[in-house]
Amino acid sequence: MKVCVTAAGSGLEAPMDPRFGRCAYFVIVDTEAMEAESISNSSASAASGAGIGAAQTIANAGAGALITGNIGPNAAETLKAAGVKVYLSHGGSVREAVERLKNGELSETSSASVQAHSGMGAGSGMGRGGGRGGGRGQGQGGQNW
Repeated sequence: MKVCVTAAGSGLEAPMDPRFGRCAYFVIVDTEAMEAESISNSSASAASGAGIGAAQTIANAGAGALITGNIGPNAAETLKAAGVKVYLSHGGSVREAVERLKNGELSETSSASVQAHSGMGAGSGMGRGGGRGGGRGQGQGGQNW
Protein backbone atom coordinates (compact mmCIF):
# COMPACT_ATOMS: atom_id res chain seq x y z
CA MET A 1 0.00 0.00 0.00
CA LYS A 2 1.12 3.57 -0.64
CA VAL A 3 1.01 5.81 2.43
CA CYS A 4 1.65 9.54 2.45
CA VAL A 5 3.30 11.18 5.46
CA THR A 6 3.48 14.96 5.89
CA ALA A 7 7.10 15.93 6.44
CA ALA A 8 9.47 18.83 7.02
CA GLY A 9 11.99 17.34 4.57
CA SER A 10 12.40 14.59 2.02
CA GLY A 11 13.00 10.90 2.64
CA LEU A 12 12.20 8.32 5.29
CA GLU A 13 14.34 9.94 7.99
CA ALA A 14 12.72 13.39 7.62
CA PRO A 15 10.80 14.63 10.67
CA MET A 16 7.02 14.58 10.44
CA ASP A 17 5.36 17.95 9.93
CA PRO A 18 2.14 18.19 11.97
CA ARG A 19 0.52 20.44 9.34
CA PHE A 20 -1.20 18.97 6.32
CA GLY A 21 -1.93 21.70 3.78
CA ARG A 22 1.18 23.73 4.58
CA CYS A 23 3.77 21.02 5.20
CA ALA A 24 6.97 21.24 3.15
CA TYR A 25 6.88 17.72 1.69
CA PHE A 26 4.69 14.71 1.16
CA VAL A 27 6.67 11.50 1.48
CA ILE A 28 4.90 8.67 -0.33
CA VAL A 29 6.00 5.33 1.13
CA ASP A 30 5.45 1.86 -0.31
CA THR A 31 4.80 0.02 2.96
CA GLU A 32 5.91 -3.36 1.58
CA ALA A 33 9.33 -2.33 0.23
CA MET A 34 9.74 0.74 2.52
CA GLU A 35 10.76 2.78 -0.51
CA ALA A 36 9.93 6.49 -0.51
CA GLU A 37 9.24 9.21 -3.05
CA SER A 38 9.22 12.82 -1.82
CA ILE A 39 6.97 15.42 -3.39
CA SER A 40 7.38 19.12 -2.64
CA ASN A 41 4.07 20.60 -1.49
CA SER A 42 3.24 23.25 -4.08
CA SER A 43 0.11 24.21 -2.11
CA ALA A 44 2.05 25.25 1.01
CA SER A 45 2.30 28.90 -0.01
CA ALA A 46 -1.22 29.25 -1.44
CA ALA A 47 -3.20 32.21 -0.16
CA SER A 48 -6.19 29.92 0.36
CA GLY A 49 -7.24 26.38 -0.46
CA ALA A 50 -3.93 24.82 0.63
CA GLY A 51 -5.67 21.83 2.22
CA ILE A 52 -7.78 21.05 -0.82
CA GLY A 53 -4.80 21.42 -3.18
CA ALA A 54 -2.69 19.22 -0.93
CA ALA A 55 -5.44 16.59 -0.78
CA GLN A 56 -5.62 16.51 -4.57
CA THR A 57 -1.84 16.04 -4.74
CA ILE A 58 -2.07 13.07 -2.36
CA ALA A 59 -4.91 11.47 -4.30
CA ASN A 60 -3.11 11.99 -7.64
CA ALA A 61 0.02 10.34 -6.20
CA GLY A 62 -2.03 7.17 -5.61
CA ALA A 63 -1.77 7.13 -1.81
CA GLY A 64 -4.39 5.01 -0.07
CA ALA A 65 -3.69 6.53 3.33
CA LEU A 66 -2.32 9.70 4.89
CA ILE A 67 -0.47 10.13 8.18
CA THR A 68 -0.39 13.70 9.49
CA GLY A 69 -0.56 15.61 12.74
CA ASN A 70 -3.68 17.64 11.95
CA ILE A 71 -6.25 17.88 9.20
CA GLY A 72 -8.77 20.63 8.44
CA PRO A 73 -12.39 20.11 7.40
CA ASN A 74 -12.02 20.88 3.67
CA ALA A 75 -8.99 18.64 3.28
CA ALA A 76 -10.66 15.85 5.29
CA GLU A 77 -13.73 15.96 3.02
CA THR A 78 -11.61 16.00 -0.15
CA LEU A 79 -9.55 13.02 1.02
CA LYS A 80 -12.67 11.13 2.07
CA ALA A 81 -14.20 11.68 -1.38
CA ALA A 82 -10.98 10.38 -2.97
CA GLY A 83 -11.03 7.25 -0.77
CA VAL A 84 -7.85 8.16 1.14
CA LYS A 85 -7.87 7.05 4.79
CA VAL A 86 -6.50 9.55 7.32
CA TYR A 87 -4.47 8.68 10.41
CA LEU A 88 -3.22 11.14 13.02
CA SER A 89 0.25 10.83 14.51
CA HIS A 90 2.62 13.25 16.20
CA GLY A 91 6.39 13.45 16.30
CA GLY A 92 9.14 11.24 15.03
CA SER A 93 10.33 10.54 11.54
CA VAL A 94 8.42 9.49 8.44
CA ARG A 95 9.76 5.94 8.91
CA GLU A 96 8.54 5.85 12.54
CA ALA A 97 5.06 7.06 11.51
CA VAL A 98 4.77 4.33 8.88
CA GLU A 99 5.97 1.71 11.40
CA ARG A 100 3.30 2.88 13.87
CA LEU A 101 0.67 2.43 11.16
CA LYS A 102 1.97 -1.02 10.21
CA ASN A 103 1.96 -2.05 13.90
CA GLY A 104 -1.69 -1.00 14.29
CA GLU A 105 -0.80 1.82 16.70
CA LEU A 106 -2.69 4.50 14.75
CA SER A 107 -6.44 4.77 14.42
CA GLU A 108 -8.27 6.15 11.43
CA THR A 109 -10.07 9.47 11.77
CA SER A 110 -13.14 10.34 9.76
CA SER A 111 -13.31 14.04 10.57
CA ALA A 112 -11.19 17.16 10.89
CA SER A 113 -8.89 17.55 13.88
CA VAL A 114 -8.59 21.35 13.58
CA GLN A 115 -10.69 24.23 12.31
CA ALA A 116 -10.32 25.62 8.80
CA HIS A 117 -7.25 27.83 8.22
CA SER A 118 -5.42 26.52 11.30
CA GLY A 119 -2.12 26.01 9.51
CA MET A 120 -1.79 29.57 8.26
CA GLY A 121 0.68 30.58 10.98
CA ALA A 122 0.95 33.41 13.46
CA GLY A 123 -0.34 36.83 12.55
CA SER A 124 -2.61 35.86 9.70
CA GLY A 125 -5.49 38.21 9.20
CA MET A 126 -4.17 40.80 11.62
CA GLY A 127 -3.20 43.56 9.19
CA ARG A 128 -0.75 46.38 9.95
CA GLY A 129 -1.92 46.96 13.50
CA GLY A 130 -1.31 43.34 14.52
CA GLY A 131 -4.81 43.17 16.01
CA ARG A 132 -4.08 45.98 18.48
CA GLY A 133 -6.33 48.61 16.95
CA GLY A 134 -5.30 51.54 14.82
CA GLY A 135 -3.60 53.57 17.52
CA ARG A 136 -5.50 56.59 16.25
CA GLY A 137 -6.49 59.17 18.81
CA GLN A 138 -5.28 57.18 21.79
CA GLY A 139 -3.49 59.07 24.50
CA GLN A 140 -3.75 62.62 25.74
CA GLY A 141 -6.95 64.36 24.72
CA GLY A 142 -7.61 61.99 21.82
CA GLN A 143 -10.73 60.02 21.20
CA ASN A 144 -10.57 56.25 21.65
CA TRP A 145 -12.16 54.65 18.62
